[in-house]
Amino acid sequence: MGVVGSLSAEGERSEPQAENPTASSEHATPVAFHRDRIFFLNMTMSNSYDLIVVGAGPAGLACAIEAQRAGMEYLVIDKGGIVNAIQQFQRSMFFFSTPELLGIGGIPFIVPTMRPTSLDCVNYYREVAEHYALRCRFYEEVTGVGRENGVFVLKSKKSTELRTRALVLATGYYFTPNPLGVQGEYLPHVSHYYHDPYAYFQQDVLVVGGKNSAVEAVLDLYRHGARVTLVHRGSKLSDGVKYWILPDFENRMNDGAIKVHFETRVSEFKDGSTELEDLGGQRWVQKTDFAFILIGYRPDVGFLTSLGINVDSDSLSPAHNPETMETNVPGLFVAGGMVGGRFNNRVFIENGREHGKKIVVELLKRR
Repeated sequence: MGVVGSLSAEGERSEPQAENPTASSEHATPVAFHRDRIFFLNMTMSNSYDLIVVGAGPAGLACAIEAQRAGMEYLVIDKGGIVNAIQQFQRSMFFFSTPELLGIGGIPFIVPTMRPTSLDCVNYYREVAEHYALRCRFYEEVTGVGRENGVFVLKSKKSTELRTRALVLATGYYFTPNPLGVQGEYLPHVSHYYHDPYAYFQQDVLVVGGKNSAVEAVLDLYRHGARVTLVHRGSKLSDGVKYWILPDFENRMNDGAIKVHFETRVSEFKDGSTELEDLGGQRWVQKTDFAFILIGYRPDVGFLTSLGINVDSDSLSPAHNPETMETNVPGLFVAGGMVGGRFNNRVFIENGREHGKKIVVELLKRR
């Protein structure tokens, strides 16, 4: 989410507060923040909340719904639009999960197909937000997080200050791609994201990866007229590749429509070409007009640690109590896919959507 700052016990002196016309006119005196004691009453200044959720993905929206049901003053804030990461996916990409496993807030997710596309999901979550009239601020990046008298203080590019007794990070991992770690990785024709195929007609495109995102991109590019080559360091594709696309990929590979190099790595990206090397040390140059590095994503570890959250060095998962989703920082919670760290297949929408209930139940106990 592009948040920087640290949660020190004592924050800097606050600036004057910007008026919030939506805030309640009835305020209570602020109280000290303790792990076992939170009061869900408005504080004495505007732009103050019981709970702020950073991230407007499915997990963040689900958390907001639970907070609204509990009568809390809450806010969802995101540097992009609603379900911003899903908006970046291929629009025609089918989710692995079926609609009933993606629904939030008790609102049925109905589509004419067995599995929804990414566009179906964007439309569904937008409709849920509209149904509940969720309090969201989009395209508002949080630029700093601090702590004053036990209260979290957030600063954003649009608001002077936002204050909250409890804070939920539901920032996902999509905007922190795993680096390949080779020279030329950030040249203009190389990207860690794939969206749509239309710009790559009759172009030589190299895709790096062996999981769903890479396989689906390869098939999409091939079907829209690109000359595609897949490079994967493993001896075969990931076992997690969607079963209904695997035969299609294997058939295209076997008939030569798609070139595939297993047990191969990229040595260097250059303008117009890529240097490849196999396990035997043989090197060759592959003509490359465009390249996509689709090898997964990870949470923004620097952001998490700057807030005082302990992060496991192997999994990159933030330290948290799985029963409450609270981190080692009192009052600071995590939700959604980023909880799984670099293991993106452990926490996803269908189980991450339940995190909000755990968080709100825990907060209600502290009244």
